[in-house]
Amino acid sequence: MGSSADASSGRLRLAVIGAGMGSGPHFKSLHDLAAEAEVVWVHARDAARLAAAQLSHGATQTTRLEDILEDASVRAVLVLTPPNTHLALVQQLARAGKHVLVEKPLEIDLARAQSLVQVCESQGVMLAVMLQHRLRQAATSLRALLNAGELGQLVSASASVRWWRPQSYYDAPGRGTLARDGGGVLMTQAIHTLDLLLSYTGLPARVMGLASTSPVHTLEGEDCACALLHYADGAMATVQATTAAYPGFPERLELNGTLGSASLEAGVLQVAFMNGQTLSVGGLQDSGGGADPMAFDHAAHRAVLKDFIDAIRQGREPAVTGRSALAAQQVIEAIIASSRAGTPVGLPALSS
Repeated sequence: MGSSADASSGRLRLAVIGAGMGSGPHFKSLHDLAAEAEVVWVHARDAARLAAAQLSHGATQTTRLEDILEDASVRAVLVLTPPNTHLALVQQLARAGKHVLVEKPLEIDLARAQSLVQVCESQGVMLAVMLQHRLRQAATSLRALLNAGELGQLVSASASVRWWRPQSYYDAPGRGTLARDGGGVLMTQAIHTLDLLLSYTGLPARVMGLASTSPVHTLEGEDCACALLHYADGAMATVQATTAAYPGFPERLELNGTLGSASLEAGVLQVAFMNGQTLSVGGLQDSGGGADPMAFDHAAHRAVLKDFIDAIRQGREPAVTGRSALAAQQVIEAIIASSRAGTPVGLPALSS
């Protein structure tokens, strides 16, 4: 990958597609990173929504996607639109030679997500994903411990996402639908914690899942899901996800190994080693688990964006690659399939 920086300023010239609710932390992050990246265009189909967006200084509003595709100075694009629009947009951007950072999930189902990854790979452009929990301080510290073998062999794990959303959240057009979002709590909320778990453990060999819609909400997708993940080496993990747990609680991830145990909750890592030592890393963070889905600090978003910018400049892979993000979508699809069939579902290795 060649240099993508503006020769006159040294800043990466990029564009943003999408100016809805989820764009806020991205724009805040881009403001913080103004010395490294210049937002040239901000695109949305809805001119009224575009006018209300918190635009970066100097950015030009447009409702024409062609303005971005035809601007050779724009080397990277943030795609912040609903999941069902990602594939078509990324296909056009990749063929125009633009590096892409896409909001989670990659797409509404695994097949479309794989197509999205493949088009970026075939066109030789970078694909990063906003699964920002991976770059929180506590999460990166835990990854370092696991890579060093300090917890030993994985025995069991658990991921719990007990969040709350009022019905008004699901009353928004398209929210929680299969056609636009690809489902409910698994694809929209729990995907962050599930992705983090899988980034530590790898893919399970099989999944047993249950998913349903509780009496608390009316939506097409699920607002409650549970799963048992079974790994080839005998380790197992449980997953609990809901948006029907009032008033909402911090997500929690636990890993139990042969040399100690670790827990991540609300941005804090706690580790107890069998030799008697303990470790605490990080600080309390809100992640939007209550009625306000945007009630969280944007530091982790900023970390993913900075890594994306640095990866383009350095010609390396980003920390959260599109291909690595397929794992969470594969497991989510397996949980839903298992729930429908009432039997475990095996997870074949994805072809590269």
